Amino acid sequence: MTIKVGQVAPSFSLPNQLGNIVTLADFQGKTVVLYFYPKDDTPGCTVQAKDFSSLHAVFSQKNAVVLGVSKDSVKSHSAFCGKYDLSIDLLSDESTEMIQSYGAWQEKTMYGKTSMGIVRSTVVIGPDGRIKAHYPKVSPDGHAQAILDAL
Repeated sequence: MTIKVGQVAPSFSLPNQLGNIVTLADFQGKTVVLYFYPKDDTPGCTVQAKDFSSLHAVFSQKNAVVLGVSKDSVKSHSAFCGKYDLSIDLLSDESTEMIQSYGAWQEKTMYGKTSMGIVRSTVVIGPDGRIKAHYPKVSPDGHAQAILDAL
């Protein structure tokens, strides 16, 4: 699926790193920053998660919440959050249904091998529940600050 600015954001209901169910409706009236990343505890994903966590309070001051999404398990997310003292919620989408609905599940080629996987990307959902911005194929370095600056 392709995400378009202005469309109503696809709803979701996924467990976070504590096993608690998080839905898009939980954040009605807030800006939601959904960032999709390939795998817990890998170099780029760790940089991105730590950066978003370090800016957690500033995002909150802007009435925004940051949610990381990957297909890793709740147990993996829990360990990742504990290892780096992350202050943001990480959502587990092992089925990739939600990831697909946001256009972040795509064909990728690495070392000549083609497979399906998560493309590092970010979707900003406005307080009205509509897609405000879409950042496809982002670099982890400085991305959290760039998103904050754009809010």
